[in-house]
Amino acid sequence: MKFRVERDALADAVAWTAKSLPSRPSVPVLAGVMLRVADGTLQVSGFDYEVSSQVTVDVHGDADGAALVSGRLLAEITKALPAKPVDIAAVGAHLELVCGSARFTLPTMPVEDYPTLPEMPESAGTIDAAAFAAAVAQVAVAAGRDETLPMMTGVRLEMNGGNLVMLATDRYRLAMRELPWQPDDAEISMNALVPARTLNDTAKTLGPLGGEVTLALAHGGAGEGMIGFAGGTRRTTSRLLDGANYPPVRSLFPANSNAEARVPVAALIEVVKRVALVAERTTPVLLSFSSDGLVVEAGGTEEARASEAMDATFTGEAMTIGFNPQYLIDGLQNLGSATALLSFVDAFKPAVISPATEDGEVVPGYRYLIMPIRVTR
Repeated sequence: MKFRVERDALADAVAWTAKSLPSRPSVPVLAGVMLRVADGTLQVSGFDYEVSSQVTVDVHGDADGAALVSGRLLAEITKALPAKPVDIAAVGAHLELVCGSARFTLPTMPVEDYPTLPEMPESAGTIDAAAFAAAVAQVAVAAGRDETLPMMTGVRLEMNGGNLVMLATDRYRLAMRELPWQPDDAEISMNALVPARTLNDTAKTLGPLGGEVTLALAHGGAGEGMIGFAGGTRRTTSRLLDGANYPPVRSLFPANSNAEARVPVAALIEVVKRVALVAERTTPVLLSFSSDGLVVEAGGTEEARASEAMDATFTGEAMTIGFNPQYLIDGLQNLGSATALLSFVDAFKPAVISPATEDGEVVPGYRYLIMPIRVTR
């Protein structure tokens, strides 16, 4: 194997592939990236039996072939290379990399020991790349991180006709995003529970590429199976989580509200961040709403305390409600609007945060539910 490639293209391809590699692989070859050259195209791929990543790059190939090298090491090297063409050649049990006056010799691993990447499942449809990335960012933030509850670490995709719904919850908050897409089958009705981290990393990569993202899903994807995403020259596949017993979380959204507050998003985020500086890790921030506006507080009588008042438009009976400050900030930061509408049943029931226009009208498509923390005053 011998080829020449542009430094930026190589560094970008290796960095993206290496990002999904395991830090503690079950076998050494799974920490490698496969470099395979054929017909003037370099294919960079990685696979850990759960997630596969593959990207193609145009190169000037002198000799076809393949080599398997440490992914993280190669990523660090290519990132640090000068902005010059890179010459790479497989020589015996080593990979030689030359860029300008910089020269590296890396040990290779047996290509024959590397697992075969899975094939992409059958295409289910396409979606705008930027819209896909924005929607995933809004929802994935609410997914759980406790690996002992794997179901909660996923984002549930519900595909019904031309409507795609994303849901995620860690039991303390719930995010839901609805958006249109272009299914290959107008009558499609499928669900899939995708690991949130994989979905988020994939969306962040494919979104800036523009164009469309292809969603590929194996039939029967609600349980065991695989999902694939493709955009530009990149593709990734991931195993699905078992979502057969995923709870009916939509029912958590209240049908009606008894009070509503309209607040400027940026201002509320800054106030919560300041006030939360005196809050302990498990201490909530208190939001006191009244016709006079909003007061945000944190701390106790014998501890450091903080409070700050800000403008807010509130309708309903005055109330004080407590939230985990980081969960509240996460919901506000992902609204995608300058104004937030907070809807309440009472101080002990979940609150719903929705994006709103400057006139206070709800922008449909996204809702973020957050559980209150009971407080005594």
